[in-house]
Amino acid sequence: MSVETIDTLVIGAGQAGIATSEHLGRAGVPHLVLERARIAERWRSERWDSLVANGPAWHDRFPGMAFDGLDPDAFAPKEAVADYFVAYAERIGAPVRCGVAVTAVRREPGRPGFLVETASGSYRADNVVAATGPFQRPVIPEIAAGLPGVLQIHSSGYRNPDQLPAGAVLVVGAGSSGVQIAEELCRAGRRVYLSVGPHERPPRAYRGRDFVWWLGVLGKWDAQTPEAGAEHVTIAVSGARGGRTIDFRRLAAEGITLVGRTETVRDGVAGFAPDLCETIARGDASHAALLDEADAYVVRYGLDLPEEPEARRIEADPASLTDPIRDLDLAAAGVSAIVWATGYAPDYGWLHLDAFDAAGRPRHRRGVSPEPGLYFVGLPWLSRRGSSFIWGVWHDARFVADHIATRRSYRLYSPSSGRPDG
Repeated sequence: MSVETIDTLVIGAGQAGIATSEHLGRAGVPHLVLERARIAERWRSERWDSLVANGPAWHDRFPGMAFDGLDPDAFAPKEAVADYFVAYAERIGAPVRCGVAVTAVRREPGRPGFLVETASGSYRADNVVAATGPFQRPVIPEIAAGLPGVLQIHSSGYRNPDQLPAGAVLVVGAGSSGVQIAEELCRAGRRVYLSVGPHERPPRAYRGRDFVWWLGVLGKWDAQTPEAGAEHVTIAVSGARGGRTIDFRRLAAEGITLVGRTETVRDGVAGFAPDLCETIARGDASHAALLDEADAYVVRYGLDLPEEPEARRIEADPASLTDPIRDLDLAAAGVSAIVWATGYAPDYGWLHLDAFDAAGRPRHRRGVSPEPGLYFVGLPWLSRRGSSFIWGVWHDARFVADHIATRRSYRLYSPSSGRPDG
């Protein structure tokens, strides 16, 4: 089988791959984007039906193109997000090949660059950009094995309430995915238990501005490293139903039973950590801290933004906080299904290169790997806090593409024959 040669191969045609292609094209770098399925496939087939973007349309987009027919302050449905990237790829003429799954990338002995193997042929490339993003392998804790007879799915496999058998549902994880799924199930008439772990709880909007705007003007998107202990803390924020601030006490008042972080599952009984009240209090503190910073910003710059005292209102603690459940007999509670909204892990088993630490995490600086010619785009905190957002990916990709273009110019350099010595 013949081997196709190209300067740069981008693996993945989601937001990271399309952004990288745009910047490589502008820099004149010959490249191909290989996608195992369709452009932005995970938005279509690995998300629940009612999902919308967590940021408003004016913010969660690339700089060069707005969402067609969508109010800038609205939250784009998942299909609209996928369609946006398809349209963007067409607009920039991205050289995407769909249905090409990469199976292995190896360094070629005695040659610069890499040999990239796929089920439909091989490629030789001087550079490889891993743009497969952070949502690669759904994580379900090992304790799930102790629950035979109960339907268990990851949030990536959840679609809608009708998919689950009749009965109560335990949703494990209270970040954006877990909260939105729990709310949807509750509105569908299900009894819902929501297992809450550490989280940040920003306001959806405050004083007439969305929280993404506040994080921008306060410089928080540009933070280059997470605060100590907050590396894996989720953000509880939602754009569902027009967007509103997530308030766990309100969720309890609407019928959701809050429980602590799920620690054990034995003999059909789920055991929860005793830190629910403390976890909720820390989320409240993160909420109040952002309001304080926003208020100070308004005063400092004399902005005419309306005060919003209701944003600081805290309702009375529900029974699930004053008398928290420590153990839940799932059968006795009628729990027929568990949705694990427990995040993802990277899966780079196809990259046979010395570019990972002992825990299997990519080693890089702003996406530039210590393995010459290998790059990463689309990872959280790739360069700053905003890296995991659509617009942040676009800016990270520009840096990586510039690095590739500069490296290419050195590689192609040839001294003129008339150059004087010395």
